[in-house]
Amino acid sequence: MSSSTALNASRRASELSELAGGAPVDLIVIGGGITGTGIALDAVTRGLSVALLEKHDLAFGTSRWSSKLVHGGLRYLASGHVGIARRSAIERGILMTRNAPHLVHAMPQLVPLLPEMSSASRALVRFGFAAGDGLRKLAGTPASALPRSRRIDAHRAVALSPTVRRDGLDGGLLAYDGQLIDDARLVAAVARTAAQHGAKILTRASASNATGTSVTLTDMLTGESTDVAARAVVNATGVWAGEVDESIRLRPSRGTHLVFDAEKFGNPTAALTVPIPGELNRFVFAMPEQLGRVYLGLTDEDAPGPIPDVPLPTPAEISFLLDTVNTALDTALVADDVIGAYAGLRPLIETGAVRRAGAQRPGDETSTADLSREHAVVESPSGVISIVGGKLTEYRYMAEDAVDRAVALRGLSAGPCRTRNLPLVGAPSNPVATLRSATDLPGSLVARYGAESPNVVARAACDRPTDPVADGIDVTRAEFEYAVTHEGAMTAGDLLDRRTRIGLVAEDRARAEVTAAEFIAELAFRQEKYE
Repeated sequence: MSSSTALNASRRASELSELAGGAPVDLIVIGGGITGTGIALDAVTRGLSVALLEKHDLAFGTSRWSSKLVHGGLRYLASGHVGIARRSAIERGILMTRNAPHLVHAMPQLVPLLPEMSSASRALVRFGFAAGDGLRKLAGTPASALPRSRRIDAHRAVALSPTVRRDGLDGGLLAYDGQLIDDARLVAAVARTAAQHGAKILTRASASNATGTSVTLTDMLTGESTDVAARAVVNATGVWAGEVDESIRLRPSRGTHLVFDAEKFGNPTAALTVPIPGELNRFVFAMPEQLGRVYLGLTDEDAPGPIPDVPLPTPAEISFLLDTVNTALDTALVADDVIGAYAGLRPLIETGAVRRAGAQRPGDETSTADLSREHAVVESPSGVISIVGGKLTEYRYMAEDAVDRAVALRGLSAGPCRTRNLPLVGAPSNPVATLRSATDLPGSLVARYGAESPNVVARAACDRPTDPVADGIDVTRAEFEYAVTHEGAMTAGDLLDRRTRIGLVAEDRARAEVTAAEFIAELAFRQEKYE
């Protein structure tokens, strides 16, 4: 087992060479999002040899475009999906208390009680929040990690969300859910923990001609290809699953978010949760996020047709989000207030195409907002095992299910699942040693790296490691270096768009781009010099 968590160009070259030389592999995982990295971690900690192949970068696809929430499953309970609601609450608790307490924290959610909200709607929200408290208790998540819901007065509501409409405000209902500092950082932590246990995590490595026992691996940097044999191949490519296995049918749904400077919302400390007019149990959320931003989301729109590498929001979705949140604000936001936007595609299972216990019956729903977030593990005629559907919160459970199926179908010799109590890199109980106290480090760095944060600065060779990469951006130069030397970043885009989220705002991206390119070039030169 490797004890190093570092992903970098040197390790990548060595592991590609091992695979080309015929190194034995029990399991090949295709896809470097949260599901694929979760599968790699689950499998390698059971004693299997694992290679993960990702055509682009870690968290390149849907896994970086979420709401950054670890949902407790309340919405699914309200729609009758009791199993997924219960599992979501359990998995949220595991992340918050065991796997990644450094990355997932309690986020207050404020539903303002405004005159337009009927008594029936208020009662429904109160009942839902009470049910959420019940789910939390059922999952065994302590109130110290996730406080119970309650009613608050108007003064407290305004303190939490300063731009909420005052006219007729009758206080608010306050509940809590899990919030990630960042979804792409979770993917990186899972991938590095898998590497810590010996998995080969290879980005810019395309898999083609997949069968149940082999793939053609192409190094996207050199164009060189080699056939790699394995005892099992798992397709975890999300909305692109049909490109690996043509028997898969998905119905992608687009979720769009808008990005604002937090000052436009009065620098809130709670997520403003606004009912969508005319809908039951659907809301938009204005969520305080890192880098002094608020993300407003989200939509749920059918997205037929070819799957783009980077989905784009539509003007109609932007207008819908603005119109909805403005019903709860004192001063209306306009399109010029939007400083960034992003969209992601959910890999929803096409109704009737792939079903398993717990999935909805064919013909039950027509809207993607109502389609089940249930996942499925299926074997294609070629022997490839595909995992489709599901949601970020349940990635660990989904990975366990996929590895269980691969072990059963291929007769692999593997131990039991260990990930339920396994701390990720950066969690206080992960054995990656810290070299000094975190007390003198920037709080934003500690929020992103947890107990590992002292290492980020202590191992930096760059000048001025704790200086920002650009004025007004609370990402340090040491973080850019560490992303290249330990987190597998290979391009300026990797640094700006996935290891950090600077790239969500075009102005910020432009200011930090030169520094990012300098780090990529300098570290590439340094490696070539010493090889």
